[in-house]
Amino acid sequence: MKLSKIISVIESFAPLAYQENYDNAGLIIGDSSREINKALITIDVTEEVIDEAVNVGAELIISHHPVIFNEIKKITGDTYPERIIIKAVKKELAIYSAHTNLDNIKEGVNLKICEKLGLCNPRILCPVKGELRKLVTFVPADHADNVRSAIFKAGAGQIGEYDQCSYNLEGMGTFKGSEGTNPYTGEKGKLHFEKETRIETIFPKVIQTKVISALLEAHPYEEVAYDIYPLENYYDKVGKGMIGELEKEIDESTFLKKIKSVFKTKVIKHTKLINKNIKKVAVCGGSGSNLIKSAVKAGADIFITGDIKYHQFFETSGKIIITDIGHYENEQFTKEIFYELLKKKLPKFALRLSEVKTNPINYF
Repeated sequence: MKLSKIISVIESFAPLAYQENYDNAGLIIGDSSREINKALITIDVTEEVIDEAVNVGAELIISHHPVIFNEIKKITGDTYPERIIIKAVKKELAIYSAHTNLDNIKEGVNLKICEKLGLCNPRILCPVKGELRKLVTFVPADHADNVRSAIFKAGAGQIGEYDQCSYNLEGMGTFKGSEGTNPYTGEKGKLHFEKETRIETIFPKVIQTKVISALLEAHPYEEVAYDIYPLENYYDKVGKGMIGELEKEIDESTFLKKIKSVFKTKVIKHTKLINKNIKKVAVCGGSGSNLIKSAVKAGADIFITGDIKYHQFFETSGKIIITDIGHYENEQFTKEIFYELLKKKLPKFALRLSEVKTNPINYF
């Protein structure tokens, strides 16, 4: 299978446009046109993971964390990323990473954490603004159904759990084509009046090219009139963190024990218990300390994340329990997201989950 096809499946699910500006998701090493027979899925790429890929006959490593974050000006093997690059190239291995783009989508890292904890009604904690666009176009009335179907198929018209959403208004359009035109209706050089339907719908800007291409292909006119407006609405399918509820509230100690069991961690760093049952739970995979105030504002009883600094544990003032379970620990199930996605979309493609524990932090 072409590597480009595998990449297309992942990026249709977690578009690169949703990664943070500091990130480096995407194809890190390799030629997208090469044939791939087997992929190894991991959280991090280490030298041990490279060896594992070679041993199991994989030509592709799919990781959550990119091995290259910062600018590299030389490749001598002095640093960990340089050694990975050298070894991967020697072994003819491709490396692809989906990082914060996988963190920021609704079906990504944080939803997997919510599923493991058994949370109900999971939703984005901090949805983004400015990600939506409104499309307005004008179509001959008897072609409105075809055009609507085409732009819906391209992904437009999704509002929450509803799809194929649009507003339609009947009106009269006018146009006069020059001598060089070949109008669908009317005569060139003469003013024409046409009964038209004004169609309004919304779409995330990441699929704008796809939606406009579908519109132009389905529309009967030589020159298609359409407008695109930026919207300031929140987009509930992309953003940071996630929040949900337990089916039944439980006491703090019992829930902390559940966290330790689910995430297989020996220790949890947390703020002082506040003698309140746990019902509403906020989570953020990886490093989520910048979402502490958002978790408090959302009314969460507890916030689960990693990489919290000492002074940040003071920020809640007894309003919420803050837990740091570790960066690797809260993202360890990300491998399952890749596996489930690719098995669903490419059922005959060979996949293997890495057995190497790449967590660089150890506890004595």
